[in-house]
Amino acid sequence: MRTIRILLADDHAVLRAGLRLLLDAQNDMNVIGEASDGSEALRLCETLNPDLLILDISMPGLGGLDALPLLRKHALSTRILILTMHDDESYLKGALRSGAAGYVLKKAADSELLSAIRTVIRGEIYIHPSLTRALVGDLMPPEDPTDDPWQALTEREQEVLIGVARGLTAAEIAEKLSLSPKTVETYRARGMEKLGLRSRAALVQFTLAHHLLT
Repeated sequence: MRTIRILLADDHAVLRAGLRLLLDAQNDMNVIGEASDGSEALRLCETLNPDLLILDISMPGLGGLDALPLLRKHALSTRILILTMHDDESYLKGALRSGAAGYVLKKAADSELLSAIRTVIRGEIYIHPSLTRALVGDLMPPEDPTDDPWQALTEREQEVLIGVARGLTAAEIAEKLSLSPKTVETYRARGMEKLGLRSRAALVQFTLAHHLLT
């Protein structure tokens, strides 16, 4: 059985340690190195030539998305699988355009990550199921205008707007969801725009009418 040689790139040492334990426990996988940012990942890819790089997006210094074009240029034989907390379609599309072969959310790690690794190594593309619609949106029939607009929001947009409706500040929501306040504001603005709402009072009325606060 061929062993998949894997390099981990994430700025959280605890997460890397957990991933190493998970992957090294597999008969067909072996973690051969770890990087804490994109620059180190690039250097190790050139020296170790791993079969697969598991790459985070948000890292200090050279982040994952910025590192992708360089990795594709200098580590052509290494497949790249994004493992991130960002469930945003713009990150997904940016990663795929830059050469990533897969996109997995950290909240769905373990068994899904193992499946994604094996899929990518076979030369296929793996995308977290909740994000596949973002790639085929232009091919889908128009949404029925009678559909619930709440369902058009991403899970993260829904979580942020529920927090806003409950009176939480951006900082409180950010702490609860492990996001930055700026990212919370982005989700809030985008969710409000999708719902066609212009004020928190209108949002509260909407969430009450749709029984979203119970």
